[in-house]
Parts: sequence; C-alpha cells; structure tokens
Amino acid sequence: MSYEMNDLLELVVDQKSSDLHLQVGVPPCLRLRGSMTPIDGPELKPEDTEQLMLSITPDNHVQNVKLNGGTDFGFAYGDKARFRVSVLKAKGNYGLVLRQIPNQLFDLRTIGMPDKIKELLYRPRGLFLVTGPTGSGKSTTRASMMNYINENRDGHIITIEDPIEYYHPHKKCVVTQREVGSDVPSFSEAIKRALRQDPDVILVGELRDLETIEAAISAAETGHLVFGTLHTNSAAKTVDRIVDAFPANMKEMIRMQLSTSIICVISQSLCKKKTGGRIAAYEIMVNTSSIASLIRDNKTFRIGNDILTGSKYGMVTLEQSLVNLYSRGMITRDQVLAKCQDPEAAGQLLAGVPPR
Repeated sequence: MSYEMNDLLELVVDQKSSDLHLQVGVPPCLRLRGSMTPIDGPELKPEDTEQLMLSITPDNHVQNVKLNGGTDFGFAYGDKARFRVSVLKAKGNYGLVLRQIPNQLFDLRTIGMPDKIKELLYRPRGLFLVTGPTGSGKSTTRASMMNYINENRDGHIITIEDPIEYYHPHKKCVVTQREVGSDVPSFSEAIKRALRQDPDVILVGELRDLETIEAAISAAETGHLVFGTLHTNSAAKTVDRIVDAFPANMKEMIRMQLSTSIICVISQSLCKKKTGGRIAAYEIMVNTSSIASLIRDNKTFRIGNDILTGSKYGMVTLEQSLVNLYSRGMITRDQVLAKCQDPEAAGQLLAGVPPR
C-alpha cells in the first residue's frame, strides 16, 4: 500500500488535526488534541516520504532541501485548508511536518483576548509584540488582530511572512501580503521597502536578527503600527532579548526607543483543554509610564509586579490567566503547574480556587 498526499490531507482536515508528521519507519502520525496519534497503516518507507514530498514541494524548494537539508513553505489544499510545510532530511531520508492553518479567522474574544486589547489596535503607531514558544498559537493571535483591524479600520496593511500563513481578503483595509524568499529577499529588506508603500500597519512574521529588529523599531517610531514575533516567554524577557541583540554602545539608546515605542507584549502558552482541543493562556503587558521607566532604567525584572497590579489597563500575568482557565473548568490543575512561569504564585492563586 502506498499513501496519497490528498488522502492524508483530507484526514487531517476531517479529524481537525493540528499537524501531520511523515517520517520513515513509522506510519503517518496526526497530532490530535495535542497528542501524537499514528494512523492505522504500514510504516513509511524512504521512497514513500520522497514521493509525498515531491507531490507538494515546489521545484525551488526541492533544490533547497538538497542543498541545505531542509526548507519551509506554505500551500493551499483547495479551499479546505492551508498548510505550513517543513521538509527535512534525517538519516539521509526525507521527512515532512505539515501544520494546518485554519481558514477561519477567529474573533478576538473567541481566542480569549480582553476587550482592552481592541482599543490598542486603533493606535496610529508603535510596536505590538506577540511572543511564545513554537506552536503556542502566535500566528492565530496575530491573524485575529489583523482581521480585527481589517474589519474596523481603513488603511493599508502589509504582512511580511515566511511563509504566508493566513490569507487576508481586502475588507475595510487594502491588504498586501509578501512572502520572504519569493516576493522579497529578507524581513529587513521588506520592512525598508514597506515604508515607501504607504502602510498604516506592518506585520513582521519574525524579528529574527538585528537588522530586522532595527527596521521594525524604526518603522514603529516613524508613524506605523508594527506587529512582530519573538520566541520569548515573558514581557521582561522579550525586552531583554531585543536589547541584547544590539552592541553595547547602542543598548541605552534602544532601551530609550523601546520605552516609548512598545505598546503591548502578549506572551502566550498553549494548554490542553479537559474536553479535548487546546486553548491559549496569556501574559499581557500594556506599556504605562511606570513600565516605560523600568525599560529605560534597565529594571525589566520589576515588570512582573506592574503586570500583577495592572488589570485596569488589560494586563494579566500568565499565572492569573492559567488559574482563570482552571477555575472555569477548561484545563486541569496539572496544566496550570506545567505551563506557569512562577510555581509559587500559581500555587497561591490555586489555593483560592475550589478543586475542580
């Protein structure tokens, strides 16, 4: 028996699986509700994964795999779903991981965002950061925010992604979506060019190097609302990571720039729901004059205290968010303790909630 990619993709969509793993030596595996589930069938052979890879991978990306051992791209499965594909070589064989990107764009309330966040999306300029580990739902959060802006503001949105994940139709805004590698050579180059394209909102898929970070901060300072992503797990660490990317003689200036340009940092973590599926917990930091001073004075370790007492601005700690999900019966106590950053704080909050 040989596997057909269309049949496997149909199964992913039908089962509402988040990922499809194709590796030599095991049957195709679906990630269902956070757990890896092999399908009922024979193990994949080297010729199977090669054939499956060739059936969906553009020629230039096939060359990339042969030269560099891996490549990433996005593709649409008809009008049913989009996938972000990572092709890799392991022990000389091809392997693939396909992440399903839902066609549906979610309402901000549906993904658990407080209404205060909506107010921030009307800001004319500044830096809005969505952070968290790989697979924590950052793309969904960013796409939901872009969709909200697209439906409620007029203007020009430019997204710069690698690869393009969610497709945004023109609504109240004109939306230009550019893919790094095919439409433009790099993130930093795309931001520089974007500034000549009359944008109101710029989404940068990943702030992955000094040049891109510098270009994003500059764009935020010159009158644009800029959204960016980092793989950090708290607001304080996000600020530190950005500052640490710069040489010593520039750190003070960057702290000053960040203190005035950052609007909000959302750090998220994806939890398994009791009933199946997954839900995000958030740490939300909204920049205030107090937090701006902490950033400027290199006292980011105190930002957590401001988040703890900043609920009127829409702020919430990750522990508060997790315990809120637990108190609503959505996640288990074990998930709270596994995902929290501060076990002591989580324990104190849990003590005030009846066992579920």
